[in-house]
Amino acid sequence: MSPFHFSTPLEVRFADLDAFGHVNHAKYFSFMEQGRFQYFDSVGLWNTSRSFHELGIIIAEAHCSYKKPVLLGERVDVSVRVSRMGNKSFEIEYLLSVKGDEVAKGRTTQVAYDYKKETSIMVPAEWRKKIEEFESKA
Repeated sequence: MSPFHFSTPLEVRFADLDAFGHVNHAKYFSFMEQGRFQYFDSVGLWNTSRSFHELGIIIAEAHCSYKKPVLLGERVDVSVRVSRMGNKSFEIEYLLSVKGDEVAKGRTTQVAYDYKKETSIMVPAEWRKKIEEFESKA
């Protein structure tokens, strides 16, 4: 498996906490989502000048394995990589860490989607090329 070529730091906010004082389990999916869109921006698939409908991606599946609690004031480094490319979908893996210590792992399956026709489509060749070039960095 290829190493992670992309990582982004996210600060834990008070609003991210649950009643026990650590990051609520649902917030890890928000961290992965933020990492995913920053990854898409870095790869050249999306930026803030484009509509989400132009990107044409829906999430078909999301999974997270929690390893350790995360506390207020800590910085979570969200590492992101595409681990599998299919015909109409691709899989992204996430590694969440604090000071180099793994706190969670995640995975999402994205489906290429035409919002106007409301149907899945083939992963565009342009996306495939950009992702493969980005992921093949040495």
